[in-house]
Amino acid sequence: MPQTHKMRNRDRKPVISTTRFKRWFIRNVLNAETTDYPWWKSGAVFVLRLGYAVLQDLSRGQLMLQATSLVYTTLLSLVPLLAVSFSVLKAFGVHNQIEPALNQFLVPLGPKGAEITQRIIEFVENVQAGVLGSLGLALLLYTAVGLMQKIERAFNQLWHIRRQRAPAQLFSDYLSVLLVGPVLIFTALGITATVFGSATVQQLSSVQPLGLVIELITSIVPFLLIIGAFTFIYAFVPNTRVQVSSALLGGVVSGILWQITGWVFAAVIATSTKYTAIYSAFASLILFMMWLYLSWMILLIGSNIAYYHQHPRYLRWLHREPRLSLRMIEWIGLTVLVLVAERYYRHEPPWTAEKLAARLHLPQQPFDEVLNTLTDCGLLERIENPRVVSYLPAMPLEAIHARDALATLRRHGERSGLSPKRLHAPQTVQRFMAQIEAPPAERFGDLSIRDLALSAKTNTNTELSNPTAFGAHRAHRNDP
Repeated sequence: MPQTHKMRNRDRKPVISTTRFKRWFIRNVLNAETTDYPWWKSGAVFVLRLGYAVLQDLSRGQLMLQATSLVYTTLLSLVPLLAVSFSVLKAFGVHNQIEPALNQFLVPLGPKGAEITQRIIEFVENVQAGVLGSLGLALLLYTAVGLMQKIERAFNQLWHIRRQRAPAQLFSDYLSVLLVGPVLIFTALGITATVFGSATVQQLSSVQPLGLVIELITSIVPFLLIIGAFTFIYAFVPNTRVQVSSALLGGVVSGILWQITGWVFAAVIATSTKYTAIYSAFASLILFMMWLYLSWMILLIGSNIAYYHQHPRYLRWLHREPRLSLRMIEWIGLTVLVLVAERYYRHEPPWTAEKLAARLHLPQQPFDEVLNTLTDCGLLERIENPRVVSYLPAMPLEAIHARDALATLRRHGERSGLSPKRLHAPQTVQRFMAQIEAPPAERFGDLSIRDLALSAKTNTNTELSNPTAFGAHRAHRNDP
């Protein structure tokens, strides 16, 4: 028996140490207030939070599901997408750059990469716009735009964005990328190849140490182009304004991951003969799908990093789901209405969701739910500019009574089948709830959001529990 007891205690030690480490990590990393930390310590805490956030999102499986969905969509849309790019590039005389670019992308597949590239180029060359006609060309463009729309939805989900681009904006933005983007990319590749292949550069390469510098630049330029492409995707695809620094951080991390993953994939998987023995003729397709999956995973991870860098407040809520209580919804809803009203009367630019969340020190996701509730209830109006959404009052502020606003927030989501009237609650419960809901109307009367905003504007230190003072303020205020 004593030996059995000791063995049990020995088995429990790792659990206890893991629990202690988790508590230490939550206390000293996730919940730590870094305002007083030196820059190196706050930076280390941010990196740990960021790594924990990415690992947590990966463990939930949402990134994997999105990557799998994008692989399927890519297989269906790859040839139409390249056909559109090929047609545009052919008009500019740089269509021959597609094959080297595909070869570069499929380098981790080894010899099978060249085979897959050749097959794809054959499919693309067989797509003739003249034979397709106007309807076929329209379907070709629709398929290519559909792939980009699928990518946007995946990125918007990572950025917790509910709205999609309007159809007119969608086609204008995506078609401009499809028509102009390939020309710029392959023109840059052609110019780079021409410059490094010129006789002058070749002569300078023979002179040391200029030769080492040119060789280093030659090896770095493709990597920088990959980072630039990823940065552009992170800045352009999400339907919101992305900071350049956040997009660049995501581009650098994803570029490094993509390069390292390519080396590992080429060394471990692509050179293995087991896949050929198992899948036979389908080995090339399986390897291509695996590399597509890894590429999409890396791209989504970089977008995830860009989101957390732009919204670092969310990193402090990773160990628990940031859900708002009914009390917090009322507080946030009334506060947002007053802040929007203050800016309206000051004739200042309207609030955006990001600035409001930063002003209230709240994570973006649950705060957006309150904003959506206010807009759905008709208290706020969402003003959508290109990639920027701001909020204005949806009705005259003197017509929005504070008690009615709170009651609207409480009743949001109720339907005819989901309301207190359908509960058949006992009479005692009904009388008790009626007494709870009645005092605000009796105490505050017709106090409006306008009164609260003007009271805050004039710095009147008046408590909400003193309606008489608010009445005196309304009697002596000057209209703006």
